[in-house]
Amino acid sequence: MMATTPCPLPSDYDEPCRHAEGADVSVLPRIFDSDINMAILRRRLPLDVEAGARAQCQADKALSVSWLGPPGDGLRGELEHHLHDLHTSAPLIEDILTLADAMAFLFDTASVGLRLRCLEAAMCPRFHCDNLPVRLVTTYSGPGSEWLPERAVNRQGLGAPKPGKPDIVTYPSALQQVNTGDIALLKGSGWVGNEQHPLVHRSPELAVGQRRLLLTIDPA
Repeated sequence: MMATTPCPLPSDYDEPCRHAEGADVSVLPRIFDSDINMAILRRRLPLDVEAGARAQCQADKALSVSWLGPPGDGLRGELEHHLHDLHTSAPLIEDILTLADAMAFLFDTASVGLRLRCLEAAMCPRFHCDNLPVRLVTTYSGPGSEWLPERAVNRQGLGAPKPGKPDIVTYPSALQQVNTGDIALLKGSGWVGNEQHPLVHRSPELAVGQRRLLLTIDPA
């Protein structure tokens, strides 16, 4: 099932939402549509993948893994070296490898840039857009990324804050959030033809003591 859902904007809103979402993997190639700047695959994480994610967030030692290269045995070895509780984490590793393979296949590249981090605070709390073509984002534990539909954004407010700069958010009620486990492809300003409409998003706030396990993958 695949759909482009309406955004909760005022009645005078006359521009279609620039995102697509659905529960079938076929929604992800919608990112190649010229009028789409975000594609979301809705999914519920398997219980064993959730257990692996919890193991990372509950560990005393902080987790931060970076990888640039092919999504194969080298990446597997890097994940096995860094992740906590390897037995419990095995299904999580397989899920990450599957997403890395899918990203490489979808964008016809031999290498990916991958980062897996357990965060205790919002990494990018201010609304922004990425200066790259596209990024895969998924949250294995904790709240997902927040984002704004096009007509809820005043792009003049983006960038470093300074006196007199307008607010970025024009319709606070339009704020959207990706669910935990969902896979989101976000177009940035580096996507040819999308320079004026990169997706505007931010990291969610975390409660005291809460942790977030975040995976990002870029074609490289």
